[in-house]
Amino acid sequence: MSDHALSVRELWKIFGARADRVVGTADADLPRSELKERTGCVAAVKDVSFDVDKGEVFVVMGLSGSGKSTLVRCLTRLIEPTAGEIVIDGEDVRSMSTARLRELRRHHVAMVFQHFGLLPHRTVVDNVAYGLEIRGLGKAERHAKAAEYIDLVGLTGNEHSYPDQLSGGMQQRVGLARALAVNPTVMLFDEPFSALDPLIRRDMQNEVIRLHSEVGKTMVFITHDLSEALKLGDRILIMRDGELVQVGSPAEIVAQPADDYVRDFVSEVPRSHVLTLRWVMRDPLPDDSLEGPVMPADRVVRDAAREALDSEHPVRVHDGDMFLGIVDDDAILRVVVAEEGAA
Repeated sequence: MSDHALSVRELWKIFGARADRVVGTADADLPRSELKERTGCVAAVKDVSFDVDKGEVFVVMGLSGSGKSTLVRCLTRLIEPTAGEIVIDGEDVRSMSTARLRELRRHHVAMVFQHFGLLPHRTVVDNVAYGLEIRGLGKAERHAKAAEYIDLVGLTGNEHSYPDQLSGGMQQRVGLARALAVNPTVMLFDEPFSALDPLIRRDMQNEVIRLHSEVGKTMVFITHDLSEALKLGDRILIMRDGELVQVGSPAEIVAQPADDYVRDFVSEVPRSHVLTLRWVMRDPLPDDSLEGPVMPADRVVRDAAREALDSEHPVRVHDGDMFLGIVDDDAILRVVVAEEGAA
């Protein structure tokens, strides 16, 4: 059985009267502006392919107009794709009947939007229980289940409040609880925190990290904010003008940007906060001591720096029981001092 919760292959979404005639022709290779001038069509998503592993937080990042929000809406056919394949939990979404698609949205995929979408005339508990109500659960059962998720997101005591009595951050917690309550296979987040104040936004990012560690759901998170992407993502997909530019872990994106576009994006990122020891280690030399501390390859440089610099011997980097390489003081200082110089 595949480890992929979601697979996308050669996905296109073209808006315009002749959209279905573009894919597979020479026009499909034109830049977005030329395609629009020639055909009147706009390629919002252009030949995008990727996989999301089960339990992964997969971030799709790009500037306004990059196609990221159109992409996430295509995954459950809230926007109908023009071409391509979407497979969720082993099932082809594009071949689903209307009834099966409705079941997918109710039972397997939950969305959290920027504008919370709460029902203003319903209390918190009834908002959280809404998806369960649609499924036909009785009031007592759905309220009991809703209460579990209200507690999980830290809103116990607010069950009978109405949305307009809550802060923006609290309203978004209701949205998270509502999405979790239906026990989805995949959770889709479309820039859910972009309307929040910076401090509340940071708290909500931490909340997503905490919830993911507790419930382990597969999450696809859309954002235009690189720091948010680096903080949340196990892997990041960067889009530009509807196309995929690069996919990789935060460390891969920062250490090996695919082109100048990505390089500009990551130019001000504190590298010690993102790069892991795997990216700064070297092969051992004959005179290297093997008495130094042992650290995992995925440990972030910033977190390893003090212990590494305090040791009289180089750090030995391991992946499980496998010895991979050495990190000496020079490697640590090259990353940390370069940041201080840039600041």
